[in-house]
Amino acid sequence: MGSRPTDHANCDLTQLNLDVAFGRAGGQVIWQPRILAWYADRIFSGAGLPGRYRGMTSVQLYRDLGCSNRVYEFNACIQPVEDPAVRRTRREISDTEYEVVWDTPVGRQTAVYRISANSPWHMPVKYPIADEAEMRVAAWRESHLTFAWDQATYDRLSDEWARLGAPQLYMPRASIQHLIVDQMGTENTMYAVVDYPATVEAYFEALAVRDERFIEVLDPSPIQIVNFGDNVHAGIVSPRLFEMYLLPVYQRRNALLHAAGKFTHAHWDGDCGPILRYARDTGLDGIEAITPVPQGDVTLEQTREALGEMFLLDGIPAVLFDTTFPEQDLIDCVRKCIDLFAPHLILGISDEISSTGDIERIRVVTQVVDDYNASLG
Repeated sequence: MGSRPTDHANCDLTQLNLDVAFGRAGGQVIWQPRILAWYADRIFSGAGLPGRYRGMTSVQLYRDLGCSNRVYEFNACIQPVEDPAVRRTRREISDTEYEVVWDTPVGRQTAVYRISANSPWHMPVKYPIADEAEMRVAAWRESHLTFAWDQATYDRLSDEWARLGAPQLYMPRASIQHLIVDQMGTENTMYAVVDYPATVEAYFEALAVRDERFIEVLDPSPIQIVNFGDNVHAGIVSPRLFEMYLLPVYQRRNALLHAAGKFTHAHWDGDCGPILRYARDTGLDGIEAITPVPQGDVTLEQTREALGEMFLLDGIPAVLFDTTFPEQDLIDCVRKCIDLFAPHLILGISDEISSTGDIERIRVVTQVVDDYNASLG
């Protein structure tokens, strides 16, 4: 392992990532697992990394495991800039909760967040949009939002992650997913689209303006791979809602991004069976994080039929990295992914290795992929 020119340990994984995405890799597959949740949980808890990995940075961990990272850290290169008329304040409510207030020329939004003892993420107790009035304020903010490119951050991250993966980022969540995940929560979003649909449509138009401004900054940048980080789950966004709210956004975004030569993919990490039939209509180059059985609701064969010549990004159910499942099950799944999807495959974990996963199984996959790439000559 690691001695052949095509092995991940010897490749420029940034270049291989780009070559695979743009069809220049001669059929090779890149192994690009997301392991940062496994890493971050141990750092956040203070437990540190186990055994030989103790004291390693995330970059060092990827290098040691001999695999590529999907380097979404480059999201920091495009910074949102609020209209100068917006005044944001924060008030501590308790040791574990705080309130954020946005005062604007057209009204006020408030949100309350709770600090968790188990995660660095702060959970919303009260979302930024709770009613129609706050949605109108949010629409004004989104329509006045601009973006700025940060070259110094791009240069720093390029040096930090050199050879480990192509720079890429994810766009702000689209339309209804932005409401569900970021702004309102599921229940309030579903009530909103029924109770005040005209206001919801106006809000989505404001998001379209925001998207165009984001893309205006992204298009001339050196970032060539763009993700729509929507976390779509068909159990929440039904086929009808997907057709109404996400499909038109995807088509509009892809027209703009493909004109600038970008590779695009979207993150669908819930049940995907009911919406897979729309995959080819989106204009995307690929779909990320579709989770097969025994963890998700679709088989790899069903996914292959739905995607056609689109790329699959990921494909290995995260549960196969847990010792509950035999290692051979993991190996068999990797080989099936390659058989079904290569060369339109950026192999990874659907969605990430869990905190209880066996990190040594990352090396097992590395070996299988390296053997396959070497077999191509």
